[in-house]
Amino acid sequence: MTTTPLLEGRGLRKTYRMGRRTRVEALRGVDIRIDRGEMVAIMGPSGSGKSTLMHLLGLLHAPDVDGGSRPELRFDGRDMVTLGDGQRTRIRARSMGFVFQDFNLVPTLTAVENILLACDYAGVSGDAARRAATEALGLVGLEGRGGHRPTELSGGEQQRVAIARALVNRPSLVLADEPTGNLDSERSAEILALFRRANREHGQTIVLVTHDSEVGEACDRIVHMRDGRVRDAVVPTVREPIGVRVAAPAASAA
Repeated sequence: MTTTPLLEGRGLRKTYRMGRRTRVEALRGVDIRIDRGEMVAIMGPSGSGKSTLMHLLGLLHAPDVDGGSRPELRFDGRDMVTLGDGQRTRIRARSMGFVFQDFNLVPTLTAVENILLACDYAGVSGDAARRAATEALGLVGLEGRGGHRPTELSGGEQQRVAIARALVNRPSLVLADEPTGNLDSERSAEILALFRRANREHGQTIVLVTHDSEVGEACDRIVHMRDGRVRDAVVPTVREPIGVRVAAPAASAA
């Protein structure tokens, strides 16, 4: 059976200008394909371009269109390169979810209010939004913690709130940048379990940027990067080596 790409990029380039004379070539012509329903890790040393690639795939930044052949970036079969900022924002809000290493929760809002922000961005409000937020909290095992602010939650709980926020609109694509970077091994395993559960039970495509080889081995495929280019893409020989569970963690887990 032929799989269909959800994301496909060709010749993706990105150069950052750090002043008049300094240029950093973060991406130097990347070709990448992410199929629907895959859970993919993007790995590489610091400065390899993996986070920049995630930002392009997530429509947070646009690829360079000058200085070479025209890049291609397609999401769900649609050309993304020619879209304006407003169109890109709408696609991100409705079809993508994001998780970051530092959680990026609003400190003055409760857990459920942080999740409701994502609903609002996607144009969902009122009772429908609150039901979706409550369901998302249940998915990550935090049914009883919705009224707590980030400072009242552990690091693992904050990351689970961030994942609930990313999943609340049932996006077809979830992108996570070092989602286990601030967590110990037990909490990391719980976070990976949540991603795998969303992937297996809801068919959501997951892209994880990580330094952690154990995170990579829990995925379907690893894309290795170096010096702004894709070096190779491999299927891990060892799968889910740190006891990744499909079941949601208990609400009492920190």
